[in-house]
Amino acid sequence: MTPDPGPLDGLTFRRWMAHWATGVSVVTAREFETDAGLTVNALLSVSLAPPSLLVSLSRDADTTPIIERSGRFAVSFLAFDQRPVSERFARTISSGEKFRDLPFHRGPNGLVLLDGALGGAECRVVSKTPAYDHLLILGEVVHLESGREVEPLLFHRSGYSEAVGNDTVRLPKRP
Repeated sequence: MTPDPGPLDGLTFRRWMAHWATGVSVVTAREFETDAGLTVNALLSVSLAPPSLLVSLSRDADTTPIIERSGRFAVSFLAFDQRPVSERFARTISSGEKFRDLPFHRGPNGLVLLDGALGGAECRVVSKTPAYDHLLILGEVVHLESGREVEPLLFHRSGYSEAVGNDTVRLPKRP
């Protein structure tokens, strides 16, 4: 039996996870008159009946407590040309700055859905599960909308990848 090497450090794990290619989305929330949002690639479909999504959010992100208190969130799947949007929502800047001059509309439940995205969904929080420094939030989808029929924005090896047509993906250069 191989001895347990002990806990791994976060940087080693992050480098290992960089090998996993993901789509890129922006999760938004609203409380009173305040919108919040952040870039997320830790998102998955949980169930078809009822339709549901799970997002993993850092506990210290400004959007997380707003989702906890409001009990709602929205997801916009980003298109290949929305890298600047992803980068904006990944930064630690004020909500006002994140949404300034950004084309969006509100879904039927008042949440921000980004214009130009591949699609969007509004969700009602069903459960919240603490997971170390993150919170796993399960949401039942209450509204769906389709967006543009274009290639997605992808993330791989800690960089953005580009889908080119239906059969080619350009990956970021290796360091």
